[in-house]
Amino acid sequence: MGKLPLECSHLVKYYGSYKAVDDVSFEVQPGECLGIIGPNGAGKTSIIKMCLGTSQPHSGVISSFDQSMPEDRASIKQRLGVVNQFDTLDPDFTCYENLLVFGRYFGLKDAAIRDKIPSLLEFAALTHKTQAKPGALSGGMKRRLSLARALINDPSLLLLDEPTTGLDPQARHTIWSRLDALLLQNKSILLTTHFMDEAQRLCHRLLIMDQGKIIDQGTPSDLIQKLVDPHVFEIKFSATPIPQALIDQASRYELRGDSYLFYVQNPTHFQQELQHCTFLSVLHRPANLEDVFLKLTGRQMREGS
Repeated sequence: MGKLPLECSHLVKYYGSYKAVDDVSFEVQPGECLGIIGPNGAGKTSIIKMCLGTSQPHSGVISSFDQSMPEDRASIKQRLGVVNQFDTLDPDFTCYENLLVFGRYFGLKDAAIRDKIPSLLEFAALTHKTQAKPGALSGGMKRRLSLARALINDPSLLLLDEPTTGLDPQARHTIWSRLDALLLQNKSILLTTHFMDEAQRLCHRLLIMDQGKIIDQGTPSDLIQKLVDPHVFEIKFSATPIPQALIDQASRYELRGDSYLFYVQNPTHFQQELQHCTFLSVLHRPANLEDVFLKLTGRQMREGS
């Protein structure tokens, strides 16, 4: 293995008799955001924990910058930044103090940490909250503070486990802009997310996982082009059965909620047939990553969803 930010080879992880990660291999390139998406229980968080050294694989190899995890865990973690699914900020400390104390964990001198804090708070758009404690912050502010804290050691690789869960759309877009800025600094990111728009927006490449295995991978655009037709019509019909002429024009169709989705190569022919149909509403949109995800992993609810 070379000096890439992260390389994982043939990872296997059991919890009792349950195989949570099943022969998973991937790498993260410099300046790349690699996303892992999958249903609950797919193995995403287990992979993050193994890459952090907080959980050991039963077999397989993890390397970061030519060092081995967990053998070189202390040295590797000096170059890592981590944002967990759940808030781990200290509620008794102010924003400033959260950054100061966290920086000490890396052996940084107080003077050096204090020099960094103003720019990190500015990056997180929290300069006006320097003396506020986490309990006084909104969800989006807490996530931005967690991201700022993860940058205190100037990491080369960020491990982000569902970093925008629970945030409103505006807060999510703010986090995205901050992550874009980090990628421009040639930092690398391993991201897990349940938001398909987030994965499509941020990630250069994606691993799609289910039941511990990688079931497909590629760039978001390549996955969409390979796995689903480019045009989607979402139609609410006023009566059933649905017209056979529409079914004949689509490569496949399915019911999602109270709408039928038709996946179509040639929208012109489909629209011509649609003019002869009675419907309540119709939406014509390009195919997206959610279409890919649901095609590969199914639509049934998973345990924990």
